[in-house]
Amino acid sequence: MLAGDRLICVRTYTKGVELLLAACDSDILGKTFKEGELRIECGRFYDGEEVSVEEFIAQLRQCTIANLVGEKTVHAAIDEGFVDENCVIWIGSVPHAQMVMM
Repeated sequence: MLAGDRLICVRTYTKGVELLLAACDSDILGKTFKEGELRIECGRFYDGEEVSVEEFIAQLRQCTIANLVGEKTVHAAIDEGFVDENCVIWIGSVPHAQMVMM
């Protein structure tokens, strides 16, 4: 993978049968965003492997819970049908979405 193809930081967490995927745009890792009383830190929780959009989608297909931040990340999830665009919130200048498979 070329450096320019690395777009999304992903980290997985397993608890019993649940697989949580934390993902954010790589260019916002380490930043904090605020909107009114809302605040999101793109810190250690998201700090994992840097992957392409295609690899992110492959991992998203395997998870039961996802926490997603950033335009590239959230839009990829919307494009693949994992997130409804009407359910995205904006915190400061970044979109945030969560997904739970039931």
